[in-house]
Amino acid sequence: MIISHTSATSLFVQPRNSWKLSSFANGESPFGIKSCKIRMKRRCHLHSTAAVVALMTDSNFFEVGRLIGSYGFMNITSYSSFPTEGFSNYEMIQEVDRLRAQNVGEGQVKIRIYEGRVIKGRLKGMNVQFKVYPGRIAGGMESDLLAANELVSHTSLQKHPRNISENIQLLLGAFETNTGEQWLAFRNDGRFSAADYAKFASENISKSLSNNFPIFGLGQKWKERRYFVIKLLNGAMNGLAHMHKNDRLHQSLGPASIVMNTIIEKDVAVLVPRLRDLAFSVDVRYTAIGDGLLSQDLWRRATSAGAIAPFEKRAFAIADDIYAAGLLFAYLAFVPFCESGVIDAISLQRLLESTFRLDLSSMREYCLADDRLAEAVKFLDLGGGSGWELLQAMLNPDYKKRPIAEAVLNHRFITGAVL
Repeated sequence: MIISHTSATSLFVQPRNSWKLSSFANGESPFGIKSCKIRMKRRCHLHSTAAVVALMTDSNFFEVGRLIGSYGFMNITSYSSFPTEGFSNYEMIQEVDRLRAQNVGEGQVKIRIYEGRVIKGRLKGMNVQFKVYPGRIAGGMESDLLAANELVSHTSLQKHPRNISENIQLLLGAFETNTGEQWLAFRNDGRFSAADYAKFASENISKSLSNNFPIFGLGQKWKERRYFVIKLLNGAMNGLAHMHKNDRLHQSLGPASIVMNTIIEKDVAVLVPRLRDLAFSVDVRYTAIGDGLLSQDLWRRATSAGAIAPFEKRAFAIADDIYAAGLLFAYLAFVPFCESGVIDAISLQRLLESTFRLDLSSMREYCLADDRLAEAVKFLDLGGGSGWELLQAMLNPDYKKRPIAEAVLNHRFITGAVL
């Protein structure tokens, strides 16, 4: 993805003196041993992002702890059409061909994640997670743009303290070092993602079977899992509905982009899923339709789908997020209910898009013949097949027929009425 440079870094505070991370780049500096104190001048004071404080742009308010890990930010390398051979309905071929499968690769430049805490002000003692984007020399102009977009996205969703969603990760501060590294400080609401939970759940099934514990003896466990997954989906959709209501798309929604405060199913009462990773978020106010370096392909696909007027493009963009949410729904309906290695995100998406061409009734028949998928089928069969019904609506090849986020939230499957 080629991105030209904008004045992204102007949103961050510029430092006065140099600073190096070498002292604790390998996680050698836990809390209290060595704190990160960069001398910076405060060039901006952004609007309040929490009910108690304004966004903190002075690094002296924070202490950096150990390095948690790193990952490459995602580069969109190409879009390819779904296969359409074998279709008898010409209109259906057109609709499916307008969908695009995103080919995504991990960038060479790593984003680092650190633990930390607030050491000054009214939030003193609060645990945080730092998301560190590399400087322009190491990460290029794309890194600057992604960091700035994530900052702008969170601040736009946190402008009014009374309108902050509990299902979106809370940004507490942001600053830039003299090396160009851009630091975003988020409240630490957990280290585990929905992907981590699904992996944990499927591995537990495998362990139970390896210990000769019969699968039909997991009855109570399946019931707990159903409650947990539905609450997880409800929280994720609530966060997405809040974004759409406030003219923001997520555009990279998936199991890794949901942070969870617990993955223990017995703790379902305290589970609060939160959306994160808004680096590819898109502004869908009518004045912004068609603009943005990160959303050029979205608007190109909208035009290809026949969305010409601004209100049509906005509808297409929102439906695009709903499609991603449908894939997330499918992932959480299958992976936690199957043994480890039986199905994963890629193979599941291929089944949906390529093998069954988004025909969920045909996919159900296929799954019924595979005993390893039995519990996933039972889960989606709840309420007279309401799970399949909702999944089919969210993955409808015709974007105009997909439900909005509020309608998904009110569906009997997501409300838990089927349990």
